[in-house]
Amino acid sequence: MAEFAQLSGRTAIVTGASSGIGLATANLFADTGAKVHGAARRRETMEEGAGEGRISSGSFVPHALDVTDAEAVGRTIVGVGEESGIDVLVCAAGTNVKGRRLEELTPEVWEKMLAVNLSGAFYAVRAALPYLRASGGLVILISSVSGSWPDMSGPAYGASKAGMTQFAYAAGFEEHAKGVRFTSVKPGIVDTPILDNRPEPPSPRIRAASLKSEDIASTCLFLATLPPRAYVPELTILPTQLQALGKSSSPPVAGR
Repeated sequence: MAEFAQLSGRTAIVTGASSGIGLATANLFADTGAKVHGAARRRETMEEGAGEGRISSGSFVPHALDVTDAEAVGRTIVGVGEESGIDVLVCAAGTNVKGRRLEELTPEVWEKMLAVNLSGAFYAVRAALPYLRASGGLVILISSVSGSWPDMSGPAYGASKAGMTQFAYAAGFEEHAKGVRFTSVKPGIVDTPILDNRPEPPSPRIRAASLKSEDIASTCLFLATLPPRAYVPELTILPTQLQALGKSSSPPVAGR
């Protein structure tokens, strides 16, 4: 556990921190020494998930935030940066819808998916960049294997997650000389509340064999505790029993 002490005294921002991967990552970072600023629309849900101990100790600071609101994202992140700097930014906010097939998508749904899953990450990175440069910081973008191969997650979700990964590549290419690293984390199916938005939610058997939010949180912690000389552009993590690269069991299970 010695390497986890590297988070002591560091400041992290985690978006999408009210449930699933975002909440699990924020809690784990707080428990391993970081001061975590969690951001999500559902503040009360986020506070409940963080627990009174983390909130009262100041290790988890909740912020009500809609990541699709560029001005609000800027205000929140600049406020944190001016107060304590920013060492790690985790963009975990994401959504999907039941009516996700191409023939069902409307312009409004398409725009919402891109706004939450992709534009929100851009807004956060843009606001945090000066502070990340100052600290030699790390950005972790929670993408998905759905952005790498087609599955039942739908074209809008897949496009948004492919964009997330390409954003990580291009930003990392530009910023590496300034000391800022970007990693795209691409999970396979994760047992989170977003699965309930599938047209047919996975069976208990599939959920049991799926990755858990804590698995992705541990992956983020691994990345955050690497020395600054180590840069991981992309990291794919799959549930052993259900997936291999480019291949899913039947019924299709890839993505969130």
